[in-house]
Amino acid sequence: MFFTKLSVVPGTRPLAAAVCAWVVLASGCANTPQTDKTATWSPNKIYAEAKDEASSGAFDKAIPLYEKLEGRAAGTPLAQQAQLDKAHAQYKGGEQAQAVATLNRFMKLHPASPAMDYALYLKGLVNFNDNLGIFGFISRQDLSERDQNAAKESFESFKELVARYPESRYAPDSQLRMNYIVNSLAQSEVHVARYYYSRGAYVAAINRAQSAIADYRDVPALEEATFILYKSYDALGMTELRDDMRRIIDKSYPQSQLTNKGFRLADSPWYKFW
Repeated sequence: MFFTKLSVVPGTRPLAAAVCAWVVLASGCANTPQTDKTATWSPNKIYAEAKDEASSGAFDKAIPLYEKLEGRAAGTPLAQQAQLDKAHAQYKGGEQAQAVATLNRFMKLHPASPAMDYALYLKGLVNFNDNLGIFGFISRQDLSERDQNAAKESFESFKELVARYPESRYAPDSQLRMNYIVNSLAQSEVHVARYYYSRGAYVAAINRAQSAIADYRDVPALEEATFILYKSYDALGMTELRDDMRRIIDKSYPQSQLTNKGFRLADSPWYKFW
């Protein structure tokens, strides 16, 4: 807003002229207040509108409506539903950190909620898709460059769901995703071990391959981890350990193609879609 010197128009009163000028200036500077269109809406109407916006993909419009509903229907099951739906909208809208924060708040405020299994499942999904999902492999993203913390947090959410709610409708898919996460984490270790081997850092390759074998069980990546040990011991001239690894490969992976064809190609995925 700005001020200017007022001049008196002949034939008018100074005060009236000043008032008129102030009104003109004020109308040009002041912001017209936004009216809340939901002020007269019932909680059910707000929820219906929010669902419609989310269904059409307008998550940026749905989230504020869910937030209004949380306050308008505080203390009711509808408010709890609004929290969960807001978290889902944040997740679908690419706001992973906000979605996790919303779910953490929900679980803290409603520890006995009958929807706790869904909250855990959704939290697992948020972290699963954030840094772990299958699209990273499709784009050939380097596993060694990916943050595995999200994968571990995702695993913990799914693990808690399966342990606390084994009969939940979300338990079977959670178990599948847990298997995938374990495979991914093991493959990450093996990927780094292979990288070290390709650079001639055989001791480092051995350490990472051994870490994968020690930390994980019954996952596809362990076949290559064993093969990396075999090749690294051979490169270092450690023939006894090399031969031990070859016997393990022949016994544990009798159909292995690694001993004949070498390392797994980048375009040969270890994982399965479900």
